[in-house]
Amino acid sequence: MKKHILAFAATAALGLAPLANAIDFDLEDPKGVNNIVFLLDAPLESINGTATGITGSVSFDPAHPEKTSGKLVVAVDSLSVANPKMVEHMMGGKWLDQANHPTITFELKGLTNVSQDGSKVKGTAKGVMTIKGVSKEMDVPVSLSYLKGKLADRQRTPGDILVIRSNFSVSRSDFDVNAGQQEDKVADEVELRLSVGGFAPY
Repeated sequence: MKKHILAFAATAALGLAPLANAIDFDLEDPKGVNNIVFLLDAPLESINGTATGITGSVSFDPAHPEKTSGKLVVAVDSLSVANPKMVEHMMGGKWLDQANHPTITFELKGLTNVSQDGSKVKGTAKGVMTIKGVSKEMDVPVSLSYLKGKLADRQRTPGDILVIRSNFSVSRSDFDVNAGQQEDKVADEVELRLSVGGFAPY
């Protein structure tokens, strides 16, 4: 009986071994550099801005990048465009309804179509995007660069960096953001460019 228990324990340990090498990266940037650029290119107006209130975490195993998981959270009140009146409208109930839905999230379940070249990984991030309380499954192209030991070069703290980049689009009507309205001035398609670093101090 004892041998069976030991064998089971050994098997379980082997099964969990890949998880033991996963590194948790904090997406909250002390320098405030992390950002998402958004662009809405309608016939009458082109609107572009940034979102900087980014938090969350990503668990990444360099040996098993397909198991990457995590959650990215964006504070809606950190979205900004040049025109203050547009910002006021954007936060309102017809649009992003910041008062009732203060965050936008993307919950990452894993990567598919993974290719790896040294420390750089490319693939498709499979996850769930939630905007204004509406959740949709999405497949998003992503690149990850694992920079081992490079945190000290950035902020004088020993540790690793995970650089995350992605360019993709969402439809505001899919998330009930004033669906079908004012599309001559506010495009339905929202182009997003994600530039985020995750940090894992030793």
